[in-house]
Amino acid sequence: MVVDTIIAKSGSPLSQVLAMMMDSVPEGLALGASFAHNHGLGLVLAVFIGLQNLPEGFNSYLELNKRMTNMKTLFLLFILATADVFAALLGEFLLAEKPKIIAYIMIFASGGILYLIFQDIAPLSKVRKNWIPATGASFGFILGMMGERLIN
Repeated sequence: MVVDTIIAKSGSPLSQVLAMMMDSVPEGLALGASFAHNHGLGLVLAVFIGLQNLPEGFNSYLELNKRMTNMKTLFLLFILATADVFAALLGEFLLAEKPKIIAYIMIFASGGILYLIFQDIAPLSKVRKNWIPATGASFGFILGMMGERLIN
């Protein structure tokens, strides 16, 4: 919150980048560690992360592109995607045998996501009489439960 406040006062698009990094790097670490332990779980997690990142990436592009040129926006998103790959490799090769460290990283990331949801996303949601967001969230939860059931 403190870093977000400082960046937001500067008017920089880095606030959006910070939120994306707090989400994607821990996801990559957890994904890499899960692949090291259970390939099926890693695959299911990769699919869910990919599905969740599609609308997030599209939204991030639109938000960043309001303040940056197309090339700068695409370059920044490319760097973030590359950081995710390195995080996954780090998770697989260095953190796979350290579940407590992964848990602490994920707790930190979940705090960042909750902050992002209530700071940026929820206040902007003004969809009335529309069932798509709530149904989509419910469907995603059910899909996650089914995926977990398939691998166990």
